[in-house]
Amino acid sequence: MTVQDSSALAALPVLGETALQTYPTATLYVVATPIGNVTDITLRSLHVLTLVDAIACEDTRNTAHLLQRFGIHKPLVAAHMHNEREAAEVLVRRLQAGERIALVSDAGTPGVSDPGAKIVDAVIAAGLRVVPLPGASAAITALSASGLVNDQFHFVGFLPSKGKQRETVLHGLRGVTATLVFYEAPHRIVDCAQALAEAFEPTRQVVFARELTKLFEEIHRCPLAEAAAWLQADSHREKGEYVVLLEGAPAATDAGDAEAERILGILLAECSVKQAASLAAQITGRKKNALYERALALKGE
Repeated sequence: MTVQDSSALAALPVLGETALQTYPTATLYVVATPIGNVTDITLRSLHVLTLVDAIACEDTRNTAHLLQRFGIHKPLVAAHMHNEREAAEVLVRRLQAGERIALVSDAGTPGVSDPGAKIVDAVIAAGLRVVPLPGASAAITALSASGLVNDQFHFVGFLPSKGKQRETVLHGLRGVTATLVFYEAPHRIVDCAQALAEAFEPTRQVVFARELTKLFEEIHRCPLAEAAAWLQADSHREKGEYVVLLEGAPAATDAGDAEAERILGILLAECSVKQAASLAAQITGRKKNALYERALALKGE
C-alpha cells in the first residue's frame, strides 16, 4: 500500500462510524486479536480497547506489547487458565460497578482453545451483558483456504499428548462426516500425523496450515498416507503452530449406519477387529459380517 492509498483510506467516513455506535457500560467485550499479522485487528476492536476501563488478558506481557503497537494504554488484569475462576469473580464485581471490560487472549478468539469461556459463563450467570467482537480465528482461517468441500466442521482442538488417550479420541471420530479440525504444537506435529494415519483411511485428504498470517505461512494438502513424510522432509516444518484439517468420513446411508460406525470406532480402540464387530452387532443389531468388513477398512487391514 502506498502512502497515498493509506491517506485515502484514513479519510473514509466509515472509519468514524465506530465512535458513533453504542457501547454500554457494565458489559464484557470479548475481543478477538490477531493470530499473527498485527494488521488483522478490526477497527471496532481497536475502538473498544481504547474505550474500556480495563483489559483481561491471557498474558499481560503479550497484550501490553500488542496495545503498545497501537498506542493504547489500559490497566491489564491477568486472566489465564490457572486463575480463570478467581479472575472471573474480580471481573464480575467490576462489571457490577458499571465498568466496561475487554477480554482478550494472546491470539485469536477467547474461549476457543484459549482461556475465556469460564469468565464469560460467570458474567452471564451474574446477569451481565456480553458483547462479542468477531475477528481472527486460526480454525476458520485454515478452513477457508483448505478447499475441503463440506458444509460442516467438527472442532476438536488439541489432542491428548499421551498416545493411548489420543488413540481413543481419534477412534471415536472415525465415523464423523464433518471436516475435523485440530490444533497442534510443532514438537508434536509428526506424532499427530502418524496417529491420524493409524486411525483413519490413508486416502483421506489432510491439510496442514502452519504459521497462519505470518511471514512463513505454509498451507499444504495431501493424502493422509503422505503426511508424515512431507513433514519430515523439511526440518522447518516442525516449527510454528499448526491447524490440521482432516477430510470427514463418507456419509453413511442413514443415521443407524453412522451410529454403528461411531460405536465400532470406539470399540476398535480397545478390542480386536473380530471382537469389535461382534460387540457392535450386539449393541446396534446390525449384521456382524458387514461390521467386520467395515472394521477391517477402518483398521486399514
